[in-house]
Amino acid sequence: MSRDRLPPLSALRVFEAAARHESFKHAAEELFVTPGAVSQQIRLLEDHVGVELFVRDGRRVVLSDAGKASALILKEAFEKMFEATRLMKQVQQKGRVTISVAPSFAAKWLMPRLSDFNAENPDVDVWVSADMTTTDFATSDVDLAIRYGHGNYQGVNVEHLLEEGVLPVCSPLLYEAAPIRKPEDLSNHVLLHDVGFETDPTCPDWPMWFKAHKVEGVDASRGPRFNQSHMVIEAAVAGRGVALAKRTIAEADLKAGRLQALFGEDFSPISYGYYLVWPQSREPSQAQTRFMDWLRAQARDEGNPSLGGFDKPVFAAQDI
Repeated sequence: MSRDRLPPLSALRVFEAAARHESFKHAAEELFVTPGAVSQQIRLLEDHVGVELFVRDGRRVVLSDAGKASALILKEAFEKMFEATRLMKQVQQKGRVTISVAPSFAAKWLMPRLSDFNAENPDVDVWVSADMTTTDFATSDVDLAIRYGHGNYQGVNVEHLLEEGVLPVCSPLLYEAAPIRKPEDLSNHVLLHDVGFETDPTCPDWPMWFKAHKVEGVDASRGPRFNQSHMVIEAAVAGRGVALAKRTIAEADLKAGRLQALFGEDFSPISYGYYLVWPQSREPSQAQTRFMDWLRAQARDEGNPSLGGFDKPVFAAQDI
């Protein structure tokens, strides 16, 4: 096929996304178009090349042999185009670092510290993208990411940054207003629940916590629910109830006295933690290296001890 007969780039882009997801619906969500628009672009491409790229099976679509043969090559081609575009902009952006981070971690851990980095590095602009989506470094301008999970991420550099654990907390005023001296006392208080996407299979909810602490007779299902961890913390600070909080997200409020840890116990470790992630295909810029070094120093200053030293249960959903 001659170069002047290449299919439209827009159709190739839609095909690459649809092939990667094997779903017109998910491709449409990624590209911010309708599934109908995806289907139209695929038909346009199939008419251009003269072969069927997807086999339609009711509401499902499966790559044909021709689609499978071309999808991986096309994916690599788009990755190279995105990387070429990034290199074109690199000189202009050499004093900028873009980091993707979960919203609660951004709000309660990163943002309160960021002014210190800005003061020490006035020549570096840090752009924060607070979201829960998986970062595709090949197709985005994101330089680094901090992800909460197991750390087993493929095709990227991964470095452990912080451990995580949970502990029950409430406002000092609530603690003094009504007795909360033992876990059974929680039967008289509102329980605040974290049900957001930042929770994980190893992180306990209230029913798991009560079971692990051998407390019976408390209705652990009651109470308001929040879809972000930092919203649970803010509700606890406001005295709305008792939260089962992630230590890293609650740390600043605990140190400032806006929250009080209950029952005199340290936090109980969980399996997930926070990981610094960056692409293997790019050499970090000087600005990125300085920011990564600063993040590591902040994590060390957190006094994040080895969780293995705690005589506490390591929560796992299947074990409780």
